Amino acid sequence: MQIEDNPIKAEKRRKLGELRKLGINAFPYTFDRNYTVAKLREDFGHLKPTDHTTGPTVRLAGRVMTVRSMGKSTFFNLQDQSGTIQIYLKASELVGNDAASFNLLDLGDIVGVEGLMFSTKTGELTLSAKKFEILCKTLEPLPDKHSGLANVEIKYRSRYLDLITNPESRQVFEARSKIIKEIRNFLDNRGFLEVETPVLQPLYGGAAAHPFKTHHRTLDMNLYLKISPELYLKRLIVGGFEKVYDLNKNFRNEGIDRSHNPEFTMIEWYEAYTDYNYQMKQFEDLVSHLAMKICGKTTISYQGVDINLAPPWRRQTMIDAVKEYAKFDPTDMNAEALFEKAKSLGSDLEKAVSRGELIAEIFELTAEKNLIQPTFVMDHPEEISPLSKSHRKVKGLVERFEPFICGMEVGNAFSELNDPEEQRNRLMAQEKLRIIDAEAHPMDEEFLHAIDVGMPPTGGVGLGIERIVMLLTDQASIRDIILFPTMKPISK
Repeated sequence: MQIEDNPIKAEKRRKLGELRKLGINAFPYTFDRNYTVAKLREDFGHLKPTDHTTGPTVRLAGRVMTVRSMGKSTFFNLQDQSGTIQIYLKASELVGNDAASFNLLDLGDIVGVEGLMFSTKTGELTLSAKKFEILCKTLEPLPDKHSGLANVEIKYRSRYLDLITNPESRQVFEARSKIIKEIRNFLDNRGFLEVETPVLQPLYGGAAAHPFKTHHRTLDMNLYLKISPELYLKRLIVGGFEKVYDLNKNFRNEGIDRSHNPEFTMIEWYEAYTDYNYQMKQFEDLVSHLAMKICGKTTISYQGVDINLAPPWRRQTMIDAVKEYAKFDPTDMNAEALFEKAKSLGSDLEKAVSRGELIAEIFELTAEKNLIQPTFVMDHPEEISPLSKSHRKVKGLVERFEPFICGMEVGNAFSELNDPEEQRNRLMAQEKLRIIDAEAHPMDEEFLHAIDVGMPPTGGVGLGIERIVMLLTDQASIRDIILFPTMKPISK
């Protein structure tokens, strides 16, 4: 027998040993339950204090969260995925293995019970159990029920403990699942086709990001984990699918903070014969739809601030945002002057880059944090948008928007570039930048061949699932809405 220096664990192991000596299987294969806690409350919630039922017989399973002995009677709370309910039991009424199992019960054990429903004098819905079975004898004690998981590090590393002890955390992840389902419903109802694009790609693209690199032994070739599905989805538009989306995992070998995780979920959709103006309307319609479905209203509270997600959202060009928040007009300034401005505002750039990159840098330093109410930031510099169509009115800009809410960018969208010669020139310029900028877009001849075949006018959008979930569930950190966030291993 394993020796335990923790007395609680040692006692749990002793009880498991006793069950085995008695020939009781503490890990049976199945339990035929006919109710969940939620279904019990739905069917028997009408019972008045002291009401007792004569049927039907209820078979319920779950985890024991609290135990209160009161002389010859015991009350304990049983928790399943749908909620928690009180169980009443008299040990003297149990026989055989049921009685032996109950005498060796611990907090945290998973059990099955059978009996009839009643309501206590105080009106608490309760199951009066006549049969009892241990379904899983646990060896690890649960966190203290009063303090829960005070250590946030343990909460993220051992999410199962968080889910057991924190109902609010379970609700967040249930909401996340519903948000993803509603996004699919929204696009499916508008005629979109869900598709899958490769996770392992011979050439990464579609975003400015560092990729994760791996190697395929049989083919003896390097592959990259997907940083974006964009270039593959555009191939499908070329192939004749006019409305497509991919709700997928992306991987970017970058920093970790409250709104970034190296592995994250996003959706990208592409729609032929539309532009970024059309997609702005569709984006705000989608997010307001999600708010109604999840929160029941379009004005939500995020970290103490009321956010109105009802359309129409504010539209502001990036140049105008710099004018408003950096307090100067960058329109006619050269790269050197913009670099000096950026440095004065706290930029850590070591040398002047393109005008467009400097304007974007100044925007990030001054404007982003002020964009609290939903705002579409539009019309970005061409240098930072190699896959976007040139602006139809303003030279040097492209038709692109980024939606911001509570200072967070929650998406990215273009009128997609479909001029094959201009697209090649843009990617050639990016290829030259790769000498000094590892995040510059690589040359992709296969993608260029697809554009040569011909892509109709197209609007494309990417939406960050985690950031929308953060907003709609009022969570301050991305780690609170990813079940298993990326964590550095604990040193032995």
